Amino acid sequence: MTTAVILAYVGLALMIALAGIGSAIGVSAGGNATIGALKKKDDAFGSYMLLSALPGTQGLYGFAGFFIINQKLSDYIVEGVMTLTIFQGIAVFAAGVALGFVGLMSGIKQGSVCANGIAGIGSGHDIFGKTMVLAVFPELYAIIAFAATFLISAGI
Repeated sequence: MTTAVILAYVGLALMIALAGIGSAIGVSAGGNATIGALKKKDDAFGSYMLLSALPGTQGLYGFAGFFIINQKLSDYIVEGVMTLTIFQGIAVFAAGVALGFVGLMSGIKQGSVCANGIAGIGSGHDIFGKTMVLAVFPELYAIIAFAATFLISAGI
């Protein structure tokens, strides 16, 4: 196994693991806020559920990036041996680091925005729409990182 192949697979591991961790933390923050809000106002469970689930998308972006690049890497298997150049390995590693860390941070921060919105709705404020709009901002950066991963995949 070459250094390029190791770099590529470490990048893929970071991509899927960090984005998934960010989603898990964000969804948990939303779930915890939902439990607290249900004690005050239990008729808004649908709004709580949507806001709690929103940070889960970062994990999906990480998985989609993994799927796209992993499919691309299969093109480089010749007679059972992967033949990547060091630059291709570095490119995949960089894509993994970028999408992984952006997914980690945006999932955590989006979970925080959603948790605050859930607490506000639980306190009787009509802020579901505004919370959704504000929660999309961290999502935008995860989408940009996913798009960069797609472009890197096309370039290798």
